[in-house]
Amino acid sequence: MKIARLALPEGVFYASVKQDGYHLILGDIFGEWGELSEPYEGEYRLLAPVAPSKVVCLGANYKKHAEELHLAVLPEPTVFLKPSTSVIASGEDILYPAQATKVDYEAELAVVIGKTAKHLSEQDALSVVLGYTAANDVTERDMQKRDGQWTRAKGFDTFCPLGAFLETDLNPEKAEIVGKKNGVVVQKGNTRDLINSVKRSVAFISDIMTLEQGDVILTGTPEGIGPLLPGDTFEVEINGVTFLKNTVKREEK
Repeated sequence: MKIARLALPEGVFYASVKQDGYHLILGDIFGEWGELSEPYEGEYRLLAPVAPSKVVCLGANYKKHAEELHLAVLPEPTVFLKPSTSVIASGEDILYPAQATKVDYEAELAVVIGKTAKHLSEQDALSVVLGYTAANDVTERDMQKRDGQWTRAKGFDTFCPLGAFLETDLNPEKAEIVGKKNGVVVQKGNTRDLINSVKRSVAFISDIMTLEQGDVILTGTPEGIGPLLPGDTFEVEINGVTFLKNTVKREEK
């Protein structure tokens, strides 16, 4: 099932995505809900598929990506955060910060949490997942190297594009990730090559912090990262069922 999040004149609604359009969901997408039988025909704006309280990310979670950045693969997952203010929808602009010198793309599978959870086992980890979507972990690479930690480099507004849809029927252990820059494939990987699987990552993070409904986990990027410049467009596809597309625009102060 594909789920979209829409801004309507009446407010924000979730909707199931079908061949004939968006069917508005009534109720709580994280609990009990139903959908309208007829597609919505009014004005709308596509939003990021969720509004997370936090975005938790896995760093250097593909061996070849760690090698291309000369990062050590540690015994435990490397975890960092992106602020909720970094989240944007497919179709919105990635803003190239005025102080930036090297902004990179990173195509990733994103996990969306559907139930509040703490201290999960790997066996139970996927039971709290609502679905999956595409993500771009945009990074200011020079700041990442200079700072020695990643908050500033990863935390700029617009540096976490998500979407366009949430896919509930996807196997996170064998998901193909494709990144395209200006229409050309520049990244291609599969989650079967993750150092820390989705199950292990969700369980590990839940031992550190409470995962809340709508929170997002970025699982890491395969090799092939590279620079983005104003005017560039970057797309992410996951198994061909969920997609993300954003254009880079220079920030105006």
